Amino acid sequence: MPINVNDVYQTVLFIINKEQRGYMTPPEFNKVGAQVQNQIFEKYFEDLNYYLRSLPTDNEYADRIKVTEEKISYFETANDLAGGNPFDLTSLPVGEKLHRLGTVEYDNGVEISELQYVSHHELNLIRRSKLTKPTLLRPVYTLNNLSVLKSYPDIDTLTINYVRKPVDPLWAFDINATNGAYEFVPPGSPSQYPASATGSVNFEISDIDKTELINGILVYAGVIIRDPQIVQTAAAAVQQENQYETL
Repeated sequence: MPINVNDVYQTVLFIINKEQRGYMTPPEFNKVGAQVQNQIFEKYFEDLNYYLRSLPTDNEYADRIKVTEEKISYFETANDLAGGNPFDLTSLPVGEKLHRLGTVEYDNGVEISELQYVSHHELNLIRRSKLTKPTLLRPVYTLNNLSVLKSYPDIDTLTINYVRKPVDPLWAFDINATNGAYEFVPPGSPSQYPASATGSVNFEISDIDKTELINGILVYAGVIIRDPQIVQTAAAAVQQENQYETL
């Protein structure tokens, strides 16, 4: 379940303002929030790799592999690529950016074939032999910087399964004409700032990580308002939580 962006911002403001230490503006919060969300998101894959190498547990509620896979599954999706070969992986649906590519498939009308990934060096080798040369029954593909996919032989339409990046959070707001205060604009409603936005955008990472998200933002908040105590306290909280996750 996504995390309410306003809840996070108000919590951060409450903590840093508790002793009149400073203030974090909405634009600062939006930039920092996106950075911390991406850090936690990328850590999902590191955690999964670590847990897969650890001893499994029979308790389903303490199964960290299952929990981490559920976190990642929220971002798993599939999309058809058309328009000819090579394929532009940056032209995904609006709001989606490719993070990790999974299986690439081709439907020839009879069966679905999975394309095998090969490096450019491997491609040069397998194309030299009639026995290993790519065919529609044994297609392969190369990948350039997660942006261009080229199939061998030429295929017009492919289906890719992938993990997308989380959408950047946004605390959108209006400015009160009377007192100049920032007023939160919920998702789906037009806002003055940013002018092109249709309201706020919630964090997409799992609500299980809400505490880690807030602590991570507080680390940056302490740097912004130049308060080393906030930085040290929040950083220690993040480190402690990470230690618990690896026990």
